[in-house]
Amino acid sequence: MPIEIKELHIKINVSDDAQSTASASRSPEAKKEAIIQACLEQVMQIDKRKNER
Repeated sequence: MPIEIKELHIKINVSDDAQSTASASRSPEAKKEAIIQACLEQVMQIDKRKNER
């Protein structure tokens, strides 16, 4: 029996500490690459959990 998700809650915490200043010194290409890597990693984790069911 398939599970239907009717609501999705996303919570994001944004902080303005030393980590954000470290990422600001990177080039735009490096930032873009880091974001792509993080997205791919999350997609792979979701796919792995989906296949385990």
